[in-house]
Amino acid sequence: MVASPVLRGVGSLPENSSAKFLSFRRRGAACRGFRGVGGERAGGMGRRRGVELYRAPFPLYALRIDPKTGLLIAAGGGGAAKTGIKNGVHFLQLELINGCLSASLLHSHDTETRATMNLALAGDILAAGQDAQCQLLRFQVHQQKGSKAEKSGSKEQGPRQRKGAPPAEKKSGAQVHPEGVELKVKNLEAVQTDFSNEPLQKVVCFNHDNTLLATGGTDGHVRVWKVPSLEKVLEFKAHEGEIGDLTLGPDGKLVTVGWDFKASVWQKDQLVTQLQWQENGPASSNTPYRYQACRFGQVPDQLGGLRLFTVQIPHKRLRQPPPCYLTAWDSSTFLPLRTRSCGHEVISCLSVSDSGTFLGLGTVTGSVAIYIAFSLQRLYYVKEAHGIVVTDVTFLPEKGCGPKLLGPHETALFSVAVDSRCQLHLLPSRRSVPVWLLLLLCVGLIIVTILLLQTAFPGFL
Repeated sequence: MVASPVLRGVGSLPENSSAKFLSFRRRGAACRGFRGVGGERAGGMGRRRGVELYRAPFPLYALRIDPKTGLLIAAGGGGAAKTGIKNGVHFLQLELINGCLSASLLHSHDTETRATMNLALAGDILAAGQDAQCQLLRFQVHQQKGSKAEKSGSKEQGPRQRKGAPPAEKKSGAQVHPEGVELKVKNLEAVQTDFSNEPLQKVVCFNHDNTLLATGGTDGHVRVWKVPSLEKVLEFKAHEGEIGDLTLGPDGKLVTVGWDFKASVWQKDQLVTQLQWQENGPASSNTPYRYQACRFGQVPDQLGGLRLFTVQIPHKRLRQPPPCYLTAWDSSTFLPLRTRSCGHEVISCLSVSDSGTFLGLGTVTGSVAIYIAFSLQRLYYVKEAHGIVVTDVTFLPEKGCGPKLLGPHETALFSVAVDSRCQLHLLPSRRSVPVWLLLLLCVGLIIVTILLLQTAFPGFL
């Protein structure tokens, strides 16, 4: 089978791992919703746990959510090996039903012998990293009228994907949900994006206006392509060895991290600077660290403000593992603003919420965490939420359908892993005191203090 880019970054899977995938699929029944905060933390006092939203018939590597339609798009597969594990991209409809966030399988797109390892979303276009190539897909959602939807519906497609009933796979075309929602997926252009001895696209990312996309892989080259023609407009050598991650800022700057221990900032193909964390960081000099992930994020309540976030992990595994670190950088000077340890579990993936308020982390041991982006303080943590490495995490969008689906919670993080499961992690709204009430209390305290002084010392005023 094909190893995930994330897995290749933190340790490859054994050859017999397909048996492990199947064993995970047999465990328990899928939970379809989330009933209040008590489900997340039993009675408010117990151990936190995620909610299993969906279980796919293959390992999951990549995850995106379309803010316009509320579609959750999960992709993965078993690769070209003849293990019987399929490859595909699943489109799930997110709905809030009686206060429960649920996901129902709407469409299953067969990717034949290629597992999708990474995804980027721009409107109705998906960029899917499949082996050494990038495949563009266009999906369209249509609302059908009653009788037509009933006639077009498929027996395999129910309102909920149940255990033991694998979804029907189609190469392209349309599938109609029994409730009358039709989704069509069309293959657009495809291009080879990596040319190493063992070629593999590791990451793909759209620019701010979705006219270009950048790819990186095992050959250390960054390649930039026009959308949707996939005409190459730029190529340069960014790292010696694999590119682990890359992110594009709205000003055209590109940040890349690689296995050569470097994190570089580029303007087109010109090196602007390199991030200097190890030199000034809290880690001891005899512990080599490398950059695992990088993401740009907005600065809340600051129009046009940006922060860069990176994750640093130990390059080698030790018997007593040193901590991993999360760092926030100034996006103009690229100097570190603050660094905080994020535990001894090796981080596998990073996500930033739309407003830049929250950071989501997944680990190689299956744990999931949510941090405040400003202070890098941890708000939420589920130890070993998945049985194996978390391959991707993404937040519920804060625009479009997102607020309606979120309900009373502050944010929602979705995670996928090699155990074929998609989990939901809800952060309850934090209780806060209104500013006007604080001011009123301060005024009241001053008045009470003056009255007490006047009583104790007559003629004080």
